[in-house]
Amino acid sequence: MSALDPAPSPQHAAVLSLATTVAHKFGGSSLASAQRYAHVAGLLRGRDDAVQVTVVSAMQGVTDALIALGDAAVAGEDWQPHWDALHEKHRTAAATLLGTHADITLAWLDAQFQDLHAILAALTLLGASGEPALARVHGLGEVWSARLLADALRAAGDDVAVLDARNVMEVGRNELGVVVDWDASARRLAAWRHEHPQARVVVTGFVARDAKGAATTLGRNGSDFSGAIFAALFEAAELHIWTDVDGVLSADPRAVPDAVYLPKLSYDEACELAYFGAKVIHPQTMAPAIARGLPIVIRNTFNPAHPGTRIDAAGDTAALLPAKGLSLVSDLALLNVEGSGMIGVPGTAERVFATLHASNVSVVMISQGSSEHSICCVVRAAQAQTGRAALERAFAPELAQGQIQKVTLEAGISVLAAVGDGMAGTPGVAARFLGALARARVNLRAIAQGASERNISVAIAAADATRALRAAHAGFWLSPQTISLGVIGPGKVGAALLDQIAQSAPRLLRDTNLDLRLRGIADSRRAWLGEHDSGDWRAKFDAATPSDLDAFVAHVHAAHLPHAAILDCSASPAVAAKYPDWLAAGIHVITPNKQAGAGPLPHYHAIRAAAAAGGARFRYEATVGAGLPVIQTLRDLLDTGDELHSVEGIFSGTLAWLFNRYDGVLPFAQLVREAHALGYTEPDARDDLSGTDVARKLVILAREAGYALSLDDVQVESLIPPELVAVSAQEFLDRLGDFDDAMRARFAAAQAQGNVLRYVAAFDREGRAQVGLRALPASHAFAHLQLTDNIVLFSTRRYCDNPLVVQGPGAGPDVTAAGVFADLLRVATALGARV
Repeated sequence: MSALDPAPSPQHAAVLSLATTVAHKFGGSSLASAQRYAHVAGLLRGRDDAVQVTVVSAMQGVTDALIALGDAAVAGEDWQPHWDALHEKHRTAAATLLGTHADITLAWLDAQFQDLHAILAALTLLGASGEPALARVHGLGEVWSARLLADALRAAGDDVAVLDARNVMEVGRNELGVVVDWDASARRLAAWRHEHPQARVVVTGFVARDAKGAATTLGRNGSDFSGAIFAALFEAAELHIWTDVDGVLSADPRAVPDAVYLPKLSYDEACELAYFGAKVIHPQTMAPAIARGLPIVIRNTFNPAHPGTRIDAAGDTAALLPAKGLSLVSDLALLNVEGSGMIGVPGTAERVFATLHASNVSVVMISQGSSEHSICCVVRAAQAQTGRAALERAFAPELAQGQIQKVTLEAGISVLAAVGDGMAGTPGVAARFLGALARARVNLRAIAQGASERNISVAIAAADATRALRAAHAGFWLSPQTISLGVIGPGKVGAALLDQIAQSAPRLLRDTNLDLRLRGIADSRRAWLGEHDSGDWRAKFDAATPSDLDAFVAHVHAAHLPHAAILDCSASPAVAAKYPDWLAAGIHVITPNKQAGAGPLPHYHAIRAAAAAGGARFRYEATVGAGLPVIQTLRDLLDTGDELHSVEGIFSGTLAWLFNRYDGVLPFAQLVREAHALGYTEPDARDDLSGTDVARKLVILAREAGYALSLDDVQVESLIPPELVAVSAQEFLDRLGDFDDAMRARFAAAQAQGNVLRYVAAFDREGRAQVGLRALPASHAFAHLQLTDNIVLFSTRRYCDNPLVVQGPGAGPDVTAAGVFADLLRVATALGARV
């Protein structure tokens, strides 16, 4: 056995030890050049099959070239240059492959091509299609390919027989396609085998004979079918189909890069996946294998060490996930026959399908509600107009009389199918499938599920197809749950958030299958757009281009990714003004920006309405208590039926630090300058001392509790002396000391009463809201805070004697970023991630 060929499992080895024959089939991509023929020959020689039957396709591209040659000859076009090119291609391959052993093969090829030349000349002269002649032309590639591989094996010293399938396999045709005459084919094979007992046999795929002995073909994908037929005729223990992928994947890797390899499938699962677009194996190939219980193994010629996908009657009984894979069929259209006159009338469905059958229109999917008011069929897009015209003719009397209201055609449809034996009898599979599509904002046009429960198919708009496939794939945990991220405002909070995501993303992908895909960073001047870049985000943003917010959001909200989230870490009202549009488009918005939650009431209501209608999440926990669960705690109280009496709190880490430190000795202005130097204040310290920011947080909580409160409704005490309102930020800091006496007097008055000063926000059940400096007893909960701690007291019907307290650091980029990150993970959980 070749070092490239993996050792079989003990169970597999036990089967092969009893086997007399193993069949192999190699496609055109495996036989694309002389080097590939040599590779295949080495692969076959490295195996220990007792009897080895190898069915081959033509060299890659040759069948298409032969069809084009035949068509050109029939049309009277000049086919000579293409004949020359094809002749030279095979001569070059033979010479390179066989070297000094090539003379006999080259002479044989020259004779073959002279025969082809004569056939083409006759077709040109006749000027009409001779089907037997064309069938003979179309199948020559397999004849040449079989000879090349056999001669490569002979040159290595093997005794090899070449079987021309046209001498053995007899087929006919009916409405369902090719039908094999098994008895006649078996008799011919037995006679041929008597004359050719070699252990290695190379067989021409794709070609066959009819009952009259004329050459014919099995149609496109016929070589795979030939592989299964000859595996059955030779009574092989297994059929290995060698292709250019490692096996069957859970989805098309071009649409789902994270598609996973499936080690085992049942025949039923493979048929479903094959019909719905999995091109690794054709459904027709399965029939001989299913009838005889013949296992099929899909292998990779370019990676023979990989075990591939085994397809048999049992499938993977140990699989934990109900769905094995998802397939997508595109270029479809939806035909719908609708009318009240159809209800309860027998035979309507029969007329619909008989009409489509008579018009040679293939039906991909059928859906009908129990009301019988409509019947919809998904058909190939190229046949859709023909189908609609046929239905309109067939139901013309009913349309004229109003018994049937309309026959409609909707183009641009794809069908997405979830497939798996484990779906049968498993509750919630449809909910998981359809829920994943709903969270990705994919609208369903029709649904169909067979009684076997191993396939659920949905018709969707083609524009949503890739997003739907990726969302469903992640919904069944076959691939990571992917969220496209765009971060606006990479300042202190935004930078901390980007660092936290960069640090945590690999762990989240590894441990929870959550793929947080940073695809954009923007500020007011510039933007960086990427795909799935890791590494130093700062270096990428340094190379950013001028910012276009709409283009930025369009890039983040990519059609090929199931979910998108904008993380707005700015304080911009212009950015917040975009939230309703983003949410309506299905983009999740997560922010510490208070401009939305505390902005004008109509805008706030528009945000909530857009989130409710669009299904996107609006998360803003960090707007009130940075990383503290303030809003979530309030929501939990109200959602569980509690009644809010009042909310009191210290919502500014900056003001908390100032009054925790202020003792009447050290000037208040000096503390403000120290806080500014430490970065606790905003660049303009008046933004903190004005109380407006605290008032915004109170408004957000009041609105969360159901009150239509606006910022103008809050009584706010500003700590900014009126004389310093209009000066520059630096002049404010320089002159604030001139007003220290007023603050010292307030502190002394409070101290004389045994009180402390704290900047407090309060809201009660009557809707009264106020923010300002209060003197509180030294025993009060607000009197013993640490540094920049925030604290919130919820007084409710349940917590009336002893209020519920939420306390902790409420300022600083890291904790605020952590609050935003936590909201992002909550959104991911709602989307189906297992965080």
